[in-house]
Amino acid sequence: MEKIYTIPVNEAFDEKEGCPFCRLRAMLEKNEVELILGASMMEPDIRIQTNEKGFCDRHFRRMFEAQKRLPLALMLESHLDVVRKECATPKLTLKDKLTSVAEKNAGFAEGCYVCDRVEFHLGKMFETACLLWDQDSAFRKKLEEQQYFCMPCYTRFLKTAKLFIPKKKQSDLLDAAQGVQMRYLDDLKSDVSHFCKKFDYRYQKEPWGNARDAVERSIRFLSGDEAIPVSAKAEGEE
Repeated sequence: MEKIYTIPVNEAFDEKEGCPFCRLRAMLEKNEVELILGASMMEPDIRIQTNEKGFCDRHFRRMFEAQKRLPLALMLESHLDVVRKECATPKLTLKDKLTSVAEKNAGFAEGCYVCDRVEFHLGKMFETACLLWDQDSAFRKKLEEQQYFCMPCYTRFLKTAKLFIPKKKQSDLLDAAQGVQMRYLDDLKSDVSHFCKKFDYRYQKEPWGNARDAVERSIRFLSGDEAIPVSAKAEGEE
């Protein structure tokens, strides 16, 4: 049942390392940053949205790291005009001024055009994953072979499945997803325990096995794959 909108989900589940939904998020984020610094930048309706919403610190950093200063500067030029206009203090009582200005500027502090786009499309991909699991036996096998789902994505996947998987099949999906989680959790807990033991002099001569990066893998599992990049090492680690 391969269709255009199922391709990225299938491709993400073809890989077996890390969380497939985190892979989808990373792909969407990369695409959106490239678009906003490319063709989308000069589209009037998009400029209106970026002027009003702005970007979070994470996506400002991603755009800055893309080394496309002119497109970024052009967006900042018009965005700063909007921010300056909204920062102007209205002629109200002092109490009302504080409330009004704070409320008007909350959107700049909390909004992000890229975040909104990524979240919208990622939501559709969670729905597509449910659709594929419901209708495609090959996808069910891919799901069962995943290394893990990070806990935020796992929770979101189950909530989405509640809405898009027929009730009579929801128990089967839960069993499959839980099987993935418990298998990984058992190994992860064992690795973390071994990591802790390695700091006891009685276990210093024992091999590390898979425990050396147990802390990093635990954080990625609990918080998402981007919490700590795969290549990251703890300070002082060789």
